[in-house]
Amino acid sequence: MIRLRLLVGSIALYACFCGAQECGLGASLQACADAAWHTSWNRFYKPETHLFYDYLTSYERGKELAHLPSVDEVRRQVPNNCGYGTGMEDGMISAGVMLDTVVDRYAVTGATNLSVCAREIVKGIRLCTFGHGFTGFVARAVCHEDLTSIYISSSRDQYTHAVHGLWRYARSPLADEADRKQAAEILEAIADRMLRNVTPENDYDSLRADGTRDDRGISTMWNVQGHEAARLPMIYAAAWDLTRCPVYYEAYRRYIAPAIEQSLTFDCKRTSSWGLTQMQGSLELLDALETDPAIKKQIGEAMQRVSACCAPRASAAVKRSDTLDLQAIAPDWRVSGGLVNPYRRSWYVVREVGEMLIAILMDERRAVPETAQRDLAAMLHKLDYNRVSTCGIFHLQSAYWKARRRGLFQYMQQVDTNRRENEGER
Repeated sequence: MIRLRLLVGSIALYACFCGAQECGLGASLQACADAAWHTSWNRFYKPETHLFYDYLTSYERGKELAHLPSVDEVRRQVPNNCGYGTGMEDGMISAGVMLDTVVDRYAVTGATNLSVCAREIVKGIRLCTFGHGFTGFVARAVCHEDLTSIYISSSRDQYTHAVHGLWRYARSPLADEADRKQAAEILEAIADRMLRNVTPENDYDSLRADGTRDDRGISTMWNVQGHEAARLPMIYAAAWDLTRCPVYYEAYRRYIAPAIEQSLTFDCKRTSSWGLTQMQGSLELLDALETDPAIKKQIGEAMQRVSACCAPRASAAVKRSDTLDLQAIAPDWRVSGGLVNPYRRSWYVVREVGEMLIAILMDERRAVPETAQRDLAAMLHKLDYNRVSTCGIFHLQSAYWKARRRGLFQYMQQVDTNRRENEGER
């Protein structure tokens, strides 16, 4: 109840925290997805920041996120200016994935109280875009102690998921006029920053929060690899879609054709799993808005190639998970030096399965392979959601609700419903 009072005391927010907590042998897939949802909000989420965090270092109630950097550490940019390994590294990736999940979950269940959950996530994205004083810079996360301090270096990854999630939410029935206006304001701020900074003079770097150049190449938005080429036009396209401002449309049209042409050159074997998911999300957004038949056909071809690339990776990750401790907790980064092996392998394998399935399911032109459906079901059932410390459960439940939105697992759900009804009759 203390957490609920922190969240503005709204009774409706209980919808974000409730859900099945058990996913034992014989449980339905939805019970597992509900357990993942419950754990996500109750253990990975901080109501002060409206953000989800990367991992847990304890299963003791109230101590799950005790490792998060202090305001002093963030201000000193310890251990690095990206916050790598601290639990604050992927706040906007997680926000985008969870907002996407809420949209798909609503499409399946029609639960209107999910609008409250969506608005909480948007508050976190807004805080990371406006709350630090560098308008339009999408910070990875904001320090929970002062709600202002940030690590000054972000990345394409954070921008991609935040924009994709906001765009999907704004176009969904969950968002009312005020919600769409707020999403448009956030996207407008992001796009304006891109217009100012992503220029030949800056080598197309979107720059750090303080305006300095990124030295890792992770903020470069153009003249990038094939799987990254669609990121810049998708930002402009999303901003145009929600604002109808001509300057964003002009920027979108300037980049779209060469971006999609380059997207078709991506190297499956050399592209990371998260890169494939983000590429597919960018293409999904552009596919929905593009009107040029030739470009739209190319987008479809690129999405098909991504899907084909992801299916075997999902299967390999599920198999690999058999050899890993999926109940391990993360080491404190101050001692370990970051999110290091062997824990990192356990942390990432769940996320990789979810990422690969999300990418496959985004490609609605094609049927989802039976192997992919089996992989999703297998991974959902493998986890003990009372003892799971990886944010990969965000991606896993996102894949599940996308599958349900596409009509998959309906038979399994009906069988489970019938079984419960029969057990009740006895």
